[in-house]
Amino acid sequence: MKTITNEWISLEEIDQILHENIKLNLADEVKTAIVKCRDFLDEKVTKSEKLIYGVNTGFGSLCNTAISAGDLEQLQRNLVLSHACGMGEEVPKEIVKRMLLLKILGLSHGNSGVQLETVERLIFFFNNDILPIVYQQGSLGASGDLAPLAHLSLPLIGEGEVYFENQKMTSDKILYKFELEPIVLRSKEGLALLNGTQFMSSYASDCLSKSKKLWNQWNLIAALSLEAFDGRKEPFQANVNEIRNQVGQIQTAEIFRTILEGSEIISREKAHVQDPYSFRCIPQVHGATKDTLDHCAKIVEREINAVTDNPTVFPDEDDVVSAGNFHGQPLALIMDFLAIAMAEMGSISERRTYKLISGTRGLPAFLDKNPGLNSGFMIPHYTCASIVSQNKQLCTPASVDTIDSSNGQEDHVSMGANAATKLFRVIENCFSIQGIELLNAAQAFEFRRPLKSSQAIEDLYVNFRKFVPFLEEDSYQHPLMKSSEAFVKRV
Repeated sequence: MKTITNEWISLEEIDQILHENIKLNLADEVKTAIVKCRDFLDEKVTKSEKLIYGVNTGFGSLCNTAISAGDLEQLQRNLVLSHACGMGEEVPKEIVKRMLLLKILGLSHGNSGVQLETVERLIFFFNNDILPIVYQQGSLGASGDLAPLAHLSLPLIGEGEVYFENQKMTSDKILYKFELEPIVLRSKEGLALLNGTQFMSSYASDCLSKSKKLWNQWNLIAALSLEAFDGRKEPFQANVNEIRNQVGQIQTAEIFRTILEGSEIISREKAHVQDPYSFRCIPQVHGATKDTLDHCAKIVEREINAVTDNPTVFPDEDDVVSAGNFHGQPLALIMDFLAIAMAEMGSISERRTYKLISGTRGLPAFLDKNPGLNSGFMIPHYTCASIVSQNKQLCTPASVDTIDSSNGQEDHVSMGANAATKLFRVIENCFSIQGIELLNAAQAFEFRRPLKSSQAIEDLYVNFRKFVPFLEEDSYQHPLMKSSEAFVKRV
């Protein structure tokens, strides 16, 4: 059980909660803060005739339209219903669960004015794997992730659909099953649920977690490729990397020295003076991506610990502020940056794969014992090149775009939601590219026998061969490629 306390939570803790299926509850002080904020807002509305955006006014360009006290609850219900306008593919279930978690964290700071019952219902959904059906398209990434978060919130009021035990069902049925009544939203609650960056930050944090996994694995797989290509070790020694002063590069070179320690192959005399850039510049390229990952992680971790709905309520200061914490620009920029950095990891990986099948350095053409009769690993590279090219196309920045919306009231948007879904696809593509490099590297490595590599590389090779065999002659390769992709996702 994880108790939400409003202390700083790390990205690693978020991953642990999700991967280990840890249940949530609220600390007493968090409950107190939520109730205090709700009571303050109720009193504010009752005692003052002042217009407060989204509390007793309309939304967007209707911000100056007053709403009568008797219609405030209907206003919030209407908001959720009218904004649930998502289109496109469904958001993956693991991202939806992450959205629930991050929305719970955001509302628990006591600055959003929601009912305690609303937050506890979200926790009930999270703990019981009741996952609202959310769609990928619909957010401009500025007034919060309006459409996706509206779909996330529909089941609270008995509307929309959910997945439960891998079955799709209407929300009224799931409420009936658990003997729950729909939440009656009070003033400002719909806005608190819909204004926020949890769609973007869920994708960003998920993709960061996967990117770190990919980065670590790519170092080991690239080292296997280096050994299979009979590469040199000098580009990884400490002195040449330290004088560049780039932290990620220095770290990468050190990792490679550790991975390659004890290898017969890397230590033997080489006939060639230097290696192609895809091998020689691994510290520089992998290292630059590592620096990017570290920077992006700081921004995303700040975001998941933030209050991003609007208006923001400050009971102790007797203040309700309508501002722009829902604007997704910090996330939009770093998700574009992360997509580029990971696409480059895929790009240099594809180049190593290309070199391995080139028929040089004592390796047979296309890594086949009998090239000509067999095509060997010719076409897996075609597939890899196609995926790498698609990643380049997906890396066109979303964050440089904006479209005027809501009659000009929302006149600059981040397009961070589009950056998020593009990034997700880039990361999925990277697993495919990585799997193809490993498939080729393991095949090429066999031609270096009876020489031995380091223990780390030998272990990788042995473990991989439990799932994917050495290819003796042409066969149906798609299953081997899928098995290799599954291996890098699993490890």
